[in-house]
Amino acid sequence: MIGFIRKQEERLAEQFIRRQYQKQGIPVPDSVTLSAQAAQIVGEAHRIVQKRGGNVWTILKEMIDDIRLDLKHR
Repeated sequence: MIGFIRKQEERLAEQFIRRQYQKQGIPVPDSVTLSAQAAQIVGEAHRIVQKRGGNVWTILKEMIDDIRLDLKHR
């Protein structure tokens, strides 16, 4: 079962991703796809924190920025 904080992290990541799609004028994927992308990003952020230390929120912001740049270059 996903913990409360993890679920909140995923919801926040989902909102950021949705906003980036909208800003770029790219159709927003369905909610299942969006949730899967958010879960993948949060999972990766947690793996990075375990390896190098740091803060999950900071890692999430960096990853969202990377997604934003990737969407810009499409």
